[in-house]
Amino acid sequence: MDWITIILLLIAGLVLLVVGGELLVRGASSVAAVFGISPLVIGLTVVAFGTSSPELAVSIQAGLSGNSDIAVGNVVGSNIFNVLFILGICALILPLLVSRQLVRREVPIMIGTSLLLLILALDGAIGLIDGLLLFTGMIGYTAWSIIASRQETAAAKGGDEPVTIDTIAGKSPLWLLGAVGVLVVALVGYLLGWFDIVVTGFFVAGALLFIAGSLFGKGGTTRAGDIAHQVGFILAGLGTLVLGAGWLIDSATAIAQAFGVSDLIIGLTIVAAGTSLPEVATSIIATIRKERDIAIGNVVGSNIFNILGILGIAAIVTPGGLTVNPLIISFDMPIMIAVALACLPIFFTGFSIARWEGFLFLASYVAYTLFLILVATANPALETFTNAMLLVLPIIAATLIWTTLQFLRSRRRAS
Repeated sequence: MDWITIILLLIAGLVLLVVGGELLVRGASSVAAVFGISPLVIGLTVVAFGTSSPELAVSIQAGLSGNSDIAVGNVVGSNIFNVLFILGICALILPLLVSRQLVRREVPIMIGTSLLLLILALDGAIGLIDGLLLFTGMIGYTAWSIIASRQETAAAKGGDEPVTIDTIAGKSPLWLLGAVGVLVVALVGYLLGWFDIVVTGFFVAGALLFIAGSLFGKGGTTRAGDIAHQVGFILAGLGTLVLGAGWLIDSATAIAQAFGVSDLIIGLTIVAAGTSLPEVATSIIATIRKERDIAIGNVVGSNIFNILGILGIAAIVTPGGLTVNPLIISFDMPIMIAVALACLPIFFTGFSIARWEGFLFLASYVAYTLFLILVATANPALETFTNAMLLVLPIIAATLIWTTLQFLRSRRRAS
């Protein structure tokens, strides 16, 4: 492929992933709200799983095409990006209040799943049995979260509008015209060989369901019509995600080969950040609207789903499972675990993320990315940068320990 084609594929792939993630989130979060699930659990499950769909599509496509480094690197890189970059940006916009449930339950689960992934990957592969174990864990976690939410007295307001980044109501006639357009494009694209049968099936099913909801659900004003609209969004979003993932993988692989950069570095940076764009948009807008449970729950839930769901499914569907690069075991997975562990003291102190802590997260991600670039390019400044980080990291760790001790002392005095 020439450079113009590669760049266009990369941009188009990222755009489709964002659009597909938004359609899926819009539909899934609306359907969940109908059944009275709390905002925190919606953020931890439905919204988190929806915004992680690009990672799912990319990792499955990468695994099936033999690019295990991108499949695994995408998940590990996304988990690091989600905490350091997304929570960092959101906290800079507005200090985030953290639910006690997150500190007591979800963050330990996130840490536990990160440690489990490292243990499973120590033999150099995530095989079929490992994938089944991870996937079973995801099913159990999701069911437990939803059941616990419905039993708790602090359930969310059932009538609240779910937080998504949509700007046009589903009942608008423009959406009906759009659904007809998607149906036509899907059929023509399949006949011309642009789309495969999977993408076409998602587009056709989603468009037909949306059209049915408009024509037979009194324009979507009835509950059945509205649910048909939302499920239509989900299916169309899945088709868009699969299509965008394929284009992103093709362009990312071409870039890696052209520059001599390993697939692992591409997966940890470009692909990981690109597939996390739905999380970025959703969490930022949730923060601006002061729906902070969804903003933080989206990140923590996405990290749990990335490991249990995405790597679990990718390992199951990939013949022979996913191979794990020794570099990711020795460096990137420990970084992912350290980032997850850092959430405990930051979340626990005052049950909030202050602006200075958000800046610390963001600066840490910039340093991590710069280190990967220096390694990939064999830059002479690598040694100096590494020595500087060896001085800075203990200071950061000491700061987190000190703030935690100060918080514990203040609570002890207050009690």
